[in-house]
Amino acid sequence: MKTDNRQKTLLMVTIAVAALFVGEKLIYSPLVSLWQSRTKEIHKLTFQVRKGQTLIGQEQAIRGRWDDMQKNTLPTDPSLAQVHMLRVLQDWAQESGVSLNATSPQWKNDSDNYKTLVYRVDASGSLWMLSRFIYDIEKGPLGLKLESLDMSSSDNTGQALKLGLQVSGLVLTPQAK
Repeated sequence: MKTDNRQKTLLMVTIAVAALFVGEKLIYSPLVSLWQSRTKEIHKLTFQVRKGQTLIGQEQAIRGRWDDMQKNTLPTDPSLAQVHMLRVLQDWAQESGVSLNATSPQWKNDSDNYKTLVYRVDASGSLWMLSRFIYDIEKGPLGLKLESLDMSSSDNTGQALKLGLQVSGLVLTPQAK
């Protein structure tokens, strides 16, 4: 009789352990993993909501900056854009005392939303003059980007320098609404 009770007890314990094992593998583990993934998703969404609220709070400043950027792009008419950019480069060259030796424009259609007017500029002058010219290009209100810069000496003392620049100007294409 004792062995019969022992067998029944062992059978019950084995069934209980098997049930716990199956319950852990089929119910508990998937629920824990689902809970953890939901927690991560909630944190991600909470971060996105906070970021969105911050952007909403800064809407006026962002829109004002975007309006300024749009005003400082080149005109959409290709000939006007080339004339405007050449005039600006000549003004900066005159202010800094740099001699513009050559300029050559080239258009690039990068996207449906914008085009870029790339100017290759060859100039000469002293180090101070050329640095002032580059500074004016970078800090000017016009939407220009200095793509590349080559500088070399044209005399043995290094007083006369030659500058090769590639400057691109932004032209926003009008969007149909």
